[in-house]
Amino acid sequence: MLTFLSFVIFHLSFCPIGAQTSQPPVATVYTTDGTRQYSLTPTQVQGEESTNVRSALLLHPEETYQSVDGFGFAITYSSAYNLLKMTAADRAALLRKTFSPTEGYGASYVRISLGCNDFSSTEYSLCDEKGPDDDLLKHFRLYTDETNYVIPVLKELLAINPQLKIIAAPWTCPKWMKVNNITERRNHDSWTDGHLNPAYYKAYAQYFVRFVKAFAAEGISIYAVSPQNESLNPGNCASLYMPWNEQAGFVQQLAPALKQAGLKTRIYLFDHNYNYDNKPEEQQYPAKIYKVYEGKDFEGKELVVGAAYHNYGGHTDELNVIHNLYPDKELLFTEASIGTWNNGRHLDSSLADCMVNIGLHTLNKHCRGAIVWNFMLDMQRGPNLDGGCQTCYGAVDIDESNYRDYTLNSHYYTICHLSAVVRPGAVRIGTSGWHYDGVTYTAFRNPDGTMAVVLYNANQGELGTNIATGQQRFHITLPPRAAVSVLLPAGQATGVGAPSALQAMATPTYYTLGGTKATSLSARGIYISQGRKEARNTNNNHIY
Repeated sequence: MLTFLSFVIFHLSFCPIGAQTSQPPVATVYTTDGTRQYSLTPTQVQGEESTNVRSALLLHPEETYQSVDGFGFAITYSSAYNLLKMTAADRAALLRKTFSPTEGYGASYVRISLGCNDFSSTEYSLCDEKGPDDDLLKHFRLYTDETNYVIPVLKELLAINPQLKIIAAPWTCPKWMKVNNITERRNHDSWTDGHLNPAYYKAYAQYFVRFVKAFAAEGISIYAVSPQNESLNPGNCASLYMPWNEQAGFVQQLAPALKQAGLKTRIYLFDHNYNYDNKPEEQQYPAKIYKVYEGKDFEGKELVVGAAYHNYGGHTDELNVIHNLYPDKELLFTEASIGTWNNGRHLDSSLADCMVNIGLHTLNKHCRGAIVWNFMLDMQRGPNLDGGCQTCYGAVDIDESNYRDYTLNSHYYTICHLSAVVRPGAVRIGTSGWHYDGVTYTAFRNPDGTMAVVLYNANQGELGTNIATGQQRFHITLPPRAAVSVLLPAGQATGVGAPSALQAMATPTYYTLGGTKATSLSARGIYISQGRKEARNTNNNHIY
């Protein structure tokens, strides 16, 4: 027999707001489970009048947090190569299903590299040869990875979703800009490791400008950049080591260069792991840079909007740490991988981690979006470069024997579960009332007035909840080990969760359960344990 320290027992009843429609509103629900019995399976749930709401998840649109830019994937050379091996019709169908806001799930963010990455055709920069002193970037050009692969795919994506946002990051600067360290400044003639020579900060800033303008000439707008991918990782096949103090100095040249060129491209600092690769001097890397900039005015400073994070080390709690230090700065999650090490093709083992840690935790800790690594690889995890990841899977893995059949992996489901119901421009909102161990969720108000709730049930058993709005409740079933995304219709949110929307409580009656007095406002005696917030009835049964 269960005992509880204290109980709050109540009967939820909302005041009707506005005229009742002849047809009850309908919510759209998408479900995916680890067995693939459900695979982004859409269903419709009809709303009911919200009197006698039990075990309800209440939405509070008046309690707002960060807005959302979107969710998406990296389009590397490898991803573009595989996509372009498909027939035009098959490729268009997959891209529409994934990126179209009207015909598909509406993924709305893409990450690309500024020069090569570890899924390029080779190591290269966009200016491999140093020019004369009066034009150091004379030999700047886009490489065939961009012109023949990435740009054609981006153009197809923009035709499908014109609001697509693109963020770019370099894996390395040109080798001629590298030195062993910024004190000795000996040449470092290698794609791997090295530091950016401070003598070339201005030239490298113009390198970014030329990149953004080169893509603009192709009709592709670069929404944001980060100064360096994995700034504390010197060991990638193409890499550049950029400690916080060096990035602080470079960005003071990058921001003015973008501004003077008439560009509004945003800058996200850091772009690496939550644990700063366990380097004590690099802890809270972006906050250290913000501190340097305090009281300092330089042109384009407003373009330094926030910081980006990966999840290859540390915990999402670091997002809260940085947000609490600088709440006016944005946060963005920009990279995670799946592969042989985490069984990423098997949803039963990988969906939970991806949904909870890449999706829900990052959003609940103030991120404006989430982007995962390669959109598509082949079944042999390629093509890839020596020195890069040989064990990574794509969000989609395509059969290279026909370039038609493909498998959707946990990254694909995570991004599409978010994109399907949380629109760009949505605002995260507060929730209350329903909780169950092993269930993680987040909620948003979309620009069109619809409401979105995304949940993951890590339990081995089926659960359920009523999601309550100002006028309606929607009963949602959560299969075991499943992701569930709910899109609630517009026009239901006025007064949600506000005290004015609750009817005055009646005089309570009392029941004794397990030797503990519990307060009830109805004969059914709904109560909630303050410790676990479990909704039960007077027969001590869970109410779902």
